[in-house]
Amino acid sequence: MNRSIWTAMLSLPALTVMATPAYAVDYLNVEQAQRAVIPNATSFAAYPVSLSSAQLKQIKSIAHVPQRTDKPSVWKAIAGGKQVGWVIVDEVIGKHEMITYATGISMDGHVLGVEIMSYRESKGSQVRNAKWRNLFRGKSVSDPFKLNKDIPNISGATLSCRNITDGVKRLLALHQVALAKP
Repeated sequence: MNRSIWTAMLSLPALTVMATPAYAVDYLNVEQAQRAVIPNATSFAAYPVSLSSAQLKQIKSIAHVPQRTDKPSVWKAIAGGKQVGWVIVDEVIGKHEMITYATGISMDGHVLGVEIMSYRESKGSQVRNAKWRNLFRGKSVSDPFKLNKDIPNISGATLSCRNITDGVKRLLALHQVALAKP
């Protein structure tokens, strides 16, 4: 092979790496997110959950989206020696990359707060806007969650909005299926 072909072949991976945009931003770690979604909690205790295939099917049936992992990241939120809620850290896909978020859920299954922990997309980070995230507060699994109807879409962040909305609904279904006390 001539030298120019070899040069082009060897430089292509370097150009690809240089052309790949890096937009990942970590806003909160787990501890910060826990305190943000349930600020009255004084401590958080990891709560191992292992979902059965029947529970995974039940979550999908309720939320209309699948639960991707059978071992979600869950913590009990404690205040005054008593449990006051749950914190679940989850990921959903944006347009191309994962969005890590935390949801605080009350003992009776209402959203207490939603925080974006890591956002890796080049566009659509408006989902971090507190006004938009606060629209989830008070919602339960029985409430409607239709994007553009119940939760407004943000122009330029449609997929992030849809997937976070679906994710919060799924976490409420997870709460109902695996965490709520009868």
